[in-house]
Amino acid sequence: MAAPETVSILIPAFNEGPVVADVIGALRATANWHEIILVDDGSSDETAAAAEAAGARVLRHPYNKGNGAAVKTGIRAASGEYVLVIDGDGQHKPEDACRIVDGLGDYDLIVGAREGHTQATGVRRAGNGLLNAFATYMTGRQIPDLTSGFRGARLSILREFLHLIPNGFSTPTTTTLAFIKAGYSVRFLPIEARQRTGVSKIRLARDGTKFLLIILKIVTIFSPMKIFLPVSVSAFLLGVAYGAWTVVISGRIANGSVLLLMFSVIVFLVGLVSEQISALRFEGRT
Repeated sequence: MAAPETVSILIPAFNEGPVVADVIGALRATANWHEIILVDDGSSDETAAAAEAAGARVLRHPYNKGNGAAVKTGIRAASGEYVLVIDGDGQHKPEDACRIVDGLGDYDLIVGAREGHTQATGVRRAGNGLLNAFATYMTGRQIPDLTSGFRGARLSILREFLHLIPNGFSTPTTTTLAFIKAGYSVRFLPIEARQRTGVSKIRLARDGTKFLLIILKIVTIFSPMKIFLPVSVSAFLLGVAYGAWTVVISGRIANGSVLLLMFSVIVFLVGLVSEQISALRFEGRT
């Protein structure tokens, strides 16, 4: 169990002026945190001033770089043993922050997994459900909420993966997958999210594809055969089936069947090489 005095609170914020002071005030009233850092990602409103007046340490980007960039700035500046990332829009309950922190120490990463009925619109829930199912398959671990930005983690481990975190809205996806695939202890803690203040900056059509690519990127870094083997086996089976069909129909094996079989072998060999490269990346890691 981690004490609040060892936890740096990190709030990435962009134009959250109307509510951010209330978020910081509620957090300060809940526990005696090591520090509260707000990273103002180039806001055009009073976000920075409101946060400073509420007692947070404010770091400012000169222009909008993205949520991930703000999180990375906060991680570099944090001095606690643990970091708790919470949105500045008021949708997360301060008491849930304490619930997450209670489990740190036993777990390296604890994600505040939003209950389905508390997640925005039906379309958003459906999109998140597809991402969760895909990530569950890729990692072999049940993932109920891949995109929740409310999470606590050991700072030293977060810094291991800093170079993988994109500047956009894929920080939760990247860190969750990286922790799981690297073998760290991850817990998903059910929470109820409140209605956020303002409009969400994530767009399903625009960002959904990015999230899928992030999943593929992280899994390829840590477990390449999870990608290459299914493709290889599928091409091999298709080639065998097509070849058998053409033998029955025309008495010969079609060129397309041979190409599919060759493709399956090449993909499998590339997967083996990628697996070795992946192992070398982490050789000697403690």
